[in-house]
Amino acid sequence: MTTTRGQRDPLTDFTHRTVRVDDVDKTVYVTGSGPAVILMPEMPGISPDVARFARWVRDAGFTVYLPSLFGVDGAYPLAEAYETVVRRACVSAEFRAFAGGGTSPVVAWLRGLARIAHAECGGPGVGTVGLCFTGNFALTMALEPAVVAPVVNHPSLPLDDPGGLEIGADDATALAERVQRDGLKVLGYRFENDKWCTGQRFAAYRALLGDAFDGRVLPDDAANTNPPPFFRDIVGCAHSVVTAHLVDQDGHPTVQARDEILAFLNERLGGG
Repeated sequence: MTTTRGQRDPLTDFTHRTVRVDDVDKTVYVTGSGPAVILMPEMPGISPDVARFARWVRDAGFTVYLPSLFGVDGAYPLAEAYETVVRRACVSAEFRAFAGGGTSPVVAWLRGLARIAHAECGGPGVGTVGLCFTGNFALTMALEPAVVAPVVNHPSLPLDDPGGLEIGADDATALAERVQRDGLKVLGYRFENDKWCTGQRFAAYRALLGDAFDGRVLPDDAANTNPPPFFRDIVGCAHSVVTAHLVDQDGHPTVQARDEILAFLNERLGGG
């Protein structure tokens, strides 16, 4: 499915499900077949660009689970979303947007979704892909043993500490132990001068995970120069490697990054 710039994506090629974990219900959009990949939206929600990436993952041979965590599902990202979505998420009990908050509570729900997805789809495990506000969730979900292929894209939390990680101390220790014990690999992407996901943050991942963290950096001039208003006016820099700032041209660095993510998922999960 394709959408015109500015048009809402109706998500009609996804099955709309209500998934309950620990007595909490959330809407999850599901599409495809094969091993499960949980793709989490970036701010300000499940945009047409996020849905496009979900379809690419589906077409690579995976079942995509796309949970609705904030914003208006399918909406085109407008600058007004800063007031209506971002501020609300920053004070929500589900998220830990600032330094010292530890692991966001919503991750416990997402780990439950990973267990459900693995039971439904089988295979060696589940892939997780986080974007921006949810970037680090892909890693902290790996405390669920079913998660075997985490991808952290331009993780932006904590917002007030460019060298920090959105993770509690106990979870950080447990993740480092799992990496060593199970040979877990973590793939990450950012643009070189992204003010929301800095080189300091990638250095913190490397300090925690060692060589298990494969952090890849794209030049700023590879970013789409005409992103939606939210990314142009609020984000204000090259940021979203495989969504809003992707340039959909064969051989382009952002398309290469997308294909590297798909290859990583296929290697770890055995997709189509």
